[in-house]
Amino acid sequence: MTSKIGVAVVGLGPASQPHSRSLVDLADRVDVRWAVSRSTERVMAHAEQFAFPTTTDMEAAIHDPAVDAVIVLTPPSSHLEVAQICLAAGKHVLVEKPLELTLERAGRLVDLANTSGLRFGVVLQHRFRPASLRLKQALDEGELGKVQAGFLAVPWWRPQSYYDEPGRGTIMRDGGGVLLTQAIHSLDLFRSLVGVSKVVKADVRTTDLHRMETEDLVTALLELGNGATGTLMATTAAYPGYPERIEIIGTKGFASLVGGTLRLSLLSGREEVVEAEGKTGSGASIMDFPHDAHRAVLVDFLDAIRDGRQPLVSGDEALASQRLVADILDAGNG
Repeated sequence: MTSKIGVAVVGLGPASQPHSRSLVDLADRVDVRWAVSRSTERVMAHAEQFAFPTTTDMEAAIHDPAVDAVIVLTPPSSHLEVAQICLAAGKHVLVEKPLELTLERAGRLVDLANTSGLRFGVVLQHRFRPASLRLKQALDEGELGKVQAGFLAVPWWRPQSYYDEPGRGTIMRDGGGVLLTQAIHSLDLFRSLVGVSKVVKADVRTTDLHRMETEDLVTALLELGNGATGTLMATTAAYPGYPERIEIIGTKGFASLVGGTLRLSLLSGREEVVEAEGKTGSGASIMDFPHDAHRAVLVDFLDAIRDGRQPLVSGDEALASQRLVADILDAGNG
């Protein structure tokens, strides 16, 4: 019988909910040794929902010999510091997106992980949706033919009350606006599907719908990995919020991925639909989505530890997506 992997969860904000539900589902594979927050209130609130041991002592939890891996769900500005402690203690690390506040700090974090000999993954769960995996397969196996164009739209909504919370939408806390905080999931998936070789042109702005430091609307013209044309639109000003959309034109057909639902329409006449598993958190209720994809991220992370390989979304993969975010912002602000 395979022994369970000891896990500590560091950070008990909203992002801890889908991870904690996933860990309950995976109780046959993991032993949650600690759920950690500096906030006594958050520790108590989490303990009311989940029967995990809790503590406010992060260092003690990380250095617990029974802990093999740490799930880091703290704010992005702390990822480098917390992950460094974990890696130095010999613990595998799964960190929430984005990697860090800046590309420079994200690069330092990935360098540390790559030289540690440990497993390091990043939570970019859209890649793990069944429809995303099917679209990836269709592209890899040539079912759509040669890609001619790709389109990405993230028409989400966040009310002003969201940005009125301390630090929301600021460089100091979030590192950026809609691209880094919300659209990075879809942008990472889009890049993994069709590649992006160049940002041709971009426009970055803050609409009149929000009072915030960073951007809430980005449009961009991209060159895809094979030289085809790509376009992007991402916003949190599209009330009341709609599912993100990826569309791909190929020489053999068309693919439309809306939220978690995929429709393949091939010139041969064949149609295929992979249905969504639920909502996507596109509106004011930011955690309004199922935890299936988070559970799949954790399964991949646990398999990576067992098999001695890097997770599907490795540090290098996440860094490439964050570099694309930076390139788009540079093009739009230049």
